[in-house]
Amino acid sequence: MRVEVFDGGGNRYAITFEGQVTRDKALRLLDIVELLGGMPGANPSEGKTISELSKQDKIRLLVERNLPIVWFSSRDVQNLYERELREPINLSTVSTYLSRMANRGMLLRSTVSNKRLYRIITQLAQDTINLAKDNK
Repeated sequence: MRVEVFDGGGNRYAITFEGQVTRDKALRLLDIVELLGGMPGANPSEGKTISELSKQDKIRLLVERNLPIVWFSSRDVQNLYERELREPINLSTVSTYLSRMANRGMLLRSTVSNKRLYRIITQLAQDTINLAKDNK
């Protein structure tokens, strides 16, 4: 498997992976890709001010900008939302939107000690995970 990433400065990074592709290895590779600048893609919120976005789009945008490669909870997103946008939002609202985003394949979901955690999953990550499943 070979992944090429271009950062904002025009630098190209080529990452080659040989051997058995597992989910864990694929996620580590995606962490590296995110650190190097992520994957450019279409952004449905482009051209709109933040106040024109729906709450779900605001949450998605905040998560993508501030929590691109870490696990986070609904409470983390609620605090981020209220701090960045200076408007209140119920924890249940945040939880509902994060759950919907996970069901749509935008986020990974994990439960640890009765605490639900989320993490962004890019299309590249989904394709890599599917490839790893197919190779088993």
